[in-house]
This record gives sequence, C-alpha cells and structure tokens, in this order.
Amino acid sequence: MNKDQFTKQIEFIIEIDKLKNIYRQTILMDGSRRENDAEHSWHLAMMAMLLSDYANERGLDLLHTMKMVLIHDLVEIDAGDTFAYDEKGYKDKDEREQQAANRLFQLLPEEQAGEIYGLWREFENCSTPEARFAVALDRFQPLLHNYYTEGASWKKHGIKSSQVLERNKQIAEGSKDLWAFAEELIRNAVEKGYLEP
Repeated sequence: MNKDQFTKQIEFIIEIDKLKNIYRQTILMDGSRRENDAEHSWHLAMMAMLLSDYANERGLDLLHTMKMVLIHDLVEIDAGDTFAYDEKGYKDKDEREQQAANRLFQLLPEEQAGEIYGLWREFENCSTPEARFAVALDRFQPLLHNYYTEGASWKKHGIKSSQVLERNKQIAEGSKDLWAFAEELIRNAVEKGYLEP
C-alpha cells in the first residue's frame, strides 16, 4: 500500500462528504424537502444505468457516463449550487467552479486528480457522446421533479414554459427520446397549471 496515496484518497473522500450539505432548488418528489447534490448525483447515476438505451449514440461507455454524473457537481462544495434560471449567478459560475475544481481535485493523488478533472471538463464541454447523455440526464432529472411536485420550484421562482424549453432543449443532444418526453411533460405542466405559459 502506498500510504501517501491512500491518505490523500481518504482526505478527498472526507472532503466530498460536504456535497450532502449542498442543497438544490429541486424539491424531492414527495414534496418533503429540497434535494442535496449527493442525492442528485446518485439519482443521475441510476438514471444513466436504467435509461442508457435512449441515448442518441449506441454503445456508450456506461461506466464512463456514470463516473461523470457522480463527479459533475463536486465543485459545488466550494462554488455552491447555481439555480438553473439564475441569470446573475451564471455570470461568474464558470470562474467559481474552475477555482473549486483546482482546489478539490488536487487533494487526490496526481493520476486520479487528472482523471477526475478530465471527467469534469468533459461533462462541462459536452465533448463526447457520454457527456452529452450525462448532461441530458442532468437537465431531465429536475424536470421530472418539478412535474411530479406540481411545479413547486417553477412556481416558487415564477418560471415560464419558454424558460424551461430554452433551458432543457439541450436534452435532445444526448437523447431525442428523453427530449420528446420532456416536451410532453412541459406541455402537460402548462395545461395543469404547474407552469406558467
């Protein structure tokens, strides 16, 4: 055992436990409370496993996709969660998250730090079929939550259907099937009064 490497890995594991305390605007489907980032990442990993047949590209590296969704929000330990429709928050989001990535991932041994950083950049850049599917899931999951909580977050923030369509159209780049279902949910949400037209 390389004791120095092991120590760094354990320190990183301890540090990322903080993800459980980063709360998103997304409400759990039972309506009881807001979701934390760790729960969100776990949910995406399960969705990747279950829904990979609906990715636009066949033969995805599922493990690679699951790694991406598990690490994509680690930077929010330092940068905080930026609400999807917060235009002001998005102005410095990239800078905050880059600083967070530089600090967090360097806690790991060099080889693993490079791998995790690479996965994070790949997700952010949507540069591969796996990344495009991972991003599609990341957009699709809160949409499901909003629909099944009768628009809880949408109503709280006065979000309109045009904003939801614009924010989520990127789903189609990773999965046309999921985007077709998402569009149907958005239409139904407007009809049911969960979302402003």
